[in-house]
Amino acid sequence: MALPVPEYEPSDSYEETPDYVSLVLSARNKIPGMTVEEAFDMFSALAPEGWRVELIEGEICVTPPANGEHEEIVSEVAEQVILRRQDRQLRTYTGIGLFVPGASISGKVEPDVVLAPKGSFADQLEYHDPSPVLLVAEVTSRSTAGNDRVKKIRGYARAGIPVYLLIDRDGGKAIVCTEPRGEDYGRKTTYKLSEVVPLPEPLGFDLDTSQF
Repeated sequence: MALPVPEYEPSDSYEETPDYVSLVLSARNKIPGMTVEEAFDMFSALAPEGWRVELIEGEICVTPPANGEHEEIVSEVAEQVILRRQDRQLRTYTGIGLFVPGASISGKVEPDVVLAPKGSFADQLEYHDPSPVLLVAEVTSRSTAGNDRVKKIRGYARAGIPVYLLIDRDGGKAIVCTEPRGEDYGRKTTYKLSEVVPLPEPLGFDLDTSQF
């Protein structure tokens, strides 16, 4: 079967790493007997520091390092969650791996921000059961925006994650997705970036996006 590795799209913030890019692009037709999960493990092991490799709905998605603006927004979201959350038994994670249901045997993703009870990921695994997760947040980049707006909404809804916060930089908006039902969220509320964004229970605080 053909390996479903998408076309590489260079990021506006990224200095080329040709060896890894060439590997991703050439492997598609050279290892037809390898499963998607095996290919994912290979790409993950070979990825240079700062690259993100995710398995979303059976497709391997390779993302170069994010630019400074993206990381500033991720840090601001994480910091506000830390400062304003009501329950001090909750912890904010960045770079944690999650399994989400998908068209493949499993989806392996690394959300920009994860909020979950303290100790939820206290093991040696790289990818974790998402059932304890209360919130995931993604900040779009040019190379990942399509997945963040469509596939990850489906995946996070299927996983039953109560709140998905999407910071859409290109659209200039924040979308709060709640009430997961099947492959979608029953409620999606959109705010302009710069507005105060209320996050529902079990979070119960406002996110100030004027700093974005």
